[in-house]
Amino acid sequence: MNLVSRVCPLCGSKNQTKVLLESNFDPSKLNDFSFASRKIPEFMHLRMVVCPDCNLCYASPIPELSWFTNEYPDADFDAATESGFAAKSYIRCLQKSLGPLSEFDDALDIGTGDGAFLGELLKHGLTRVHGVEPSAAPIRCAADNVAPLIRHGFFEPDAYASESFSLISCFQTVEHLTDPCALFQGVFRMLRPGGCFFIVAHNYRSLSARVLKGRSPVFDIEHLQLLSPRSASAMYKNTGFTNIRISYLINKYPLSYWLRLAPLSEQVKNAGYGVLKKCGIQSFSLSMPVGNIAAIGFKPETAC
Repeated sequence: MNLVSRVCPLCGSKNQTKVLLESNFDPSKLNDFSFASRKIPEFMHLRMVVCPDCNLCYASPIPELSWFTNEYPDADFDAATESGFAAKSYIRCLQKSLGPLSEFDDALDIGTGDGAFLGELLKHGLTRVHGVEPSAAPIRCAADNVAPLIRHGFFEPDAYASESFSLISCFQTVEHLTDPCALFQGVFRMLRPGGCFFIVAHNYRSLSARVLKGRSPVFDIEHLQLLSPRSASAMYKNTGFTNIRISYLINKYPLSYWLRLAPLSEQVKNAGYGVLKKCGIQSFSLSMPVGNIAAIGFKPETAC
């Protein structure tokens, strides 16, 4: 595996003096779920630095792009329940910003997984929704009415016409891209005037990430950068988005999933699962903030 150095993917700064975490990566520990959504944390990560200019946390050096593009298509998937819970959290957050969602028909969800969020959009009155997903396994788990709406492959902005969508969403995907600004620029071109770009991303400045540090699930071998409210806002502004809103997301998941994310040993987790099952509360859902931010920005109605 060849590692290549990179500058800050947001502002281009070469200053890497502020190292947040040194690399903790053992390729022998990778498995079919290492690049899957909502996996059991492996607590492996690349060397993470914080840009002193724009506050983005990013990995450097990183494996060559071909390594990632080879891994994602074959990633496994076993998180249909969790993706459904996540989609409901995201749709509630989006409604708070937009109100009636039916006004934002023609929607695209980038990195849609099993399309759970597409299903939520359909339930809320949208009739023209689309998804794109690089991994085959989650698409096979998609609901019958959603699977035909998902294109299997990596997101390529040039494959879509300009001003063809009113709403584009992207959840916990910005972290995985070698060039996140290219995503924002492509989305901006694809949105109609007045359209919006809605993302959910890990916040490396959250309390849980600062306390747990390398034991936090936000630091992962897949994550090439992590946002903060400041860097998320800058990414929108630099692209031309206006009326930018950043909020802290409240996630809701079953207790069994919260235990799965906990930085505990496998032995302790297995004991915990046993207790939850014995008490019959493993499926009980709990809402709490765990370090994710939701951000939305709008393409101006008219050119400046």
